[in-house]
Amino acid sequence: MAEAVYIHEAYKKFGKSETPFWKRIIKGNGNKNGINRKNGQKTVVVAVDHVSFSVSEGEIFGVLGPNGSGKSTLIRLLATLLLPDGGDIRVFGHDVVRHPMQVQRLINRVSVEASFFKKLSPMENLIYGARLYGMNGADARRRAVEILKRLGLEERAIYKPMEEMSRGMQQKVAIARALLSRPRLLLLDEPTTGLDPRSKHEVQDVIRELRDEHGTTILLTTHDMLEADNLCDRIAIIDSGKIVALDTPLGLKGLISSNEHEPTLEDVFLELTGKELVKEEDRLG
Repeated sequence: MAEAVYIHEAYKKFGKSETPFWKRIIKGNGNKNGINRKNGQKTVVVAVDHVSFSVSEGEIFGVLGPNGSGKSTLIRLLATLLLPDGGDIRVFGHDVVRHPMQVQRLINRVSVEASFFKKLSPMENLIYGARLYGMNGADARRRAVEILKRLGLEERAIYKPMEEMSRGMQQKVAIARALLSRPRLLLLDEPTTGLDPRSKHEVQDVIRELRDEHGTTILLTTHDMLEADNLCDRIAIIDSGKIVALDTPLGLKGLISSNEHEPTLEDVFLELTGKELVKEEDRLG
């Protein structure tokens, strides 16, 4: 089976000042430019630390990890939104650094905090996105209605301003916008955050349909262990920028033993990282 995603020794670091800029300006210490050189030293945060894995075409691949573990940075590297500091990252054979335009034509992304023109309706937002991808207006409008209804939006909600919609409903529109371009690789960063149980199942059904009927490759980050268990063919657990385990859900659960009950992904996660997984909706408040 062909490789949709190839990542070898991917490395991404971020540098930041130990002291906020405004404090360095105030302290000054007689420096002509008002910068305290001692406090201006840099610290480096490694977000993705020599990560390697591949994803086969048509696979649903999950990435689990605590907040700040590097999951979203990994997604942004694949989406060409960030440049890696080292390693090799390819999408359907295209290097994300050398051939970003080719990669962008093959992918779409849904983030946990999607942006919209809030005064516009879901339909207007989707048509705007479709035009950026060069899609025909009539075809895009027909497909937008089809996807939005499939995700559970009522007809009247499709034409109302986004600002009148709940966060969960807005997340459905974000998913619809990503599906509109028929991407070969769909990057889903916490796609069901803020959705009620019924809406979660609707989105999960659509994800399965994309893979089963259209051969779409899906890379998914989630804090929902049951979602990962039910959806993903394989799962990587990442902690502090490093992959600590990678296997099928069944294989991961076989890494630990429990006499009291059948091991779950939550048990595996706690065992490997020593951390409780905080759901994104709880973190966002």
